[in-house]
Amino acid sequence: MSIEEAAKRLGGISKFTIQSWLSKGKLQRVKVGARTMLRESDLQKVIQDGGKSPGPRRRVK
Repeated sequence: MSIEEAAKRLGGISKFTIQSWLSKGKLQRVKVGARTMLRESDLQKVIQDGGKSPGPRRRVK
C-alpha cells in the first residue's frame, strides 16, 4: 500500500510520521517502479506493537 494509504489506516497520522518510521527502520519500504510501497504485514506489526518501535535490546547485568 502507499504511504498515504498506510497513514489513513493508522487513524489519519501524518505521512511524515510514516516516512520517519521508514528512515528509522520501523517500517520497511518496497520500491515498485518509482513508488514507495509498504507491506500490509509490516503495518500490522506496527499496529500490534501500539506504534512503538522495538529499539535496541539492553543486557541486564
